[in-house]
Amino acid sequence: MTAEKKSSVLLFFIDGLGIGNCDENNPLANIADLKPLAHFKDEIAEIIFDGILAPTDPRLGVEGRPQSASGQTTILTGVNAPQILGNHKQGFPNQTLREIIAEHSIFLQLKRRRIEPNVFANAYTPGFFSEKPRWKSATTCAVEAAEMSFRKLPDLVGRRAVFHDFSNQSLIDLEFDVPLFSPADAGVILTELTKENRFTLYEYFITDKIGHAQNFEAAKTYLPPLAAFILETLRLIDLQTTTVILTSDHGNIEDLSVRTHTLNDVPTIVWGRRHREISAAIKDLSDLTPAILNLLSD
Repeated sequence: MTAEKKSSVLLFFIDGLGIGNCDENNPLANIADLKPLAHFKDEIAEIIFDGILAPTDPRLGVEGRPQSASGQTTILTGVNAPQILGNHKQGFPNQTLREIIAEHSIFLQLKRRRIEPNVFANAYTPGFFSEKPRWKSATTCAVEAAEMSFRKLPDLVGRRAVFHDFSNQSLIDLEFDVPLFSPADAGVILTELTKENRFTLYEYFITDKIGHAQNFEAAKTYLPPLAAFILETLRLIDLQTTTVILTSDHGNIEDLSVRTHTLNDVPTIVWGRRHREISAAIKDLSDLTPAILNLLSD
């Protein structure tokens, strides 16, 4: 008898993606073929592959503009980090946020429940390990909290990892000997990782850089391949046993009239297994880790 396939979750994190207005300041409204990235205020759009949009509050009851360090900490722990800090923290986690992650990392919570294996799909360059950076991202801290291994460039070359620039063009520009990946290549690799792991996390943050630079031409360059990558992953993945969750930490790229993050809700889109139930449970960023633990605990 064939063993029943266990459920899995893919969390596809896109930095700086908010739900904005459908106007000239929003590249998502002015570039073709951006499903499922393009969602606008006061507009209910049909989502491919029967996905459901859950507008998600990144402000978390704290004054000020949502920021990356505190928002990502909240996503990856289920703890309302800005509420504990009393403010939103930009950039990289400070000591308080690192302590929250060390205790509540989603990877650590899964490990404690013996829900494994799990993987952070992004590959790291050799410089990360040799230079020992002073500042680490929330995701890096979350992986370290569970004492997991990091994917490296040999994993990338062996199609066992994806770079944050999933095409690898930025690595090639730096003269790393890596292949150029199409969105379809990246979709295949991410799908295979999701098949092999209970929880897979992938993060993309070029969108946030584009928003801060207010660079519409860069948006036209990077957004269509990103959308194609997501579509290919959804096309290949088994949505009967897998739940795919796309989310963000704050708005930015949806309003290029300003350099700062926005106060907009972010889109959390849920596809696949138990997607209606899970999307209904997500109201703010602190709901994501509990939702994932719920999915993987049954």
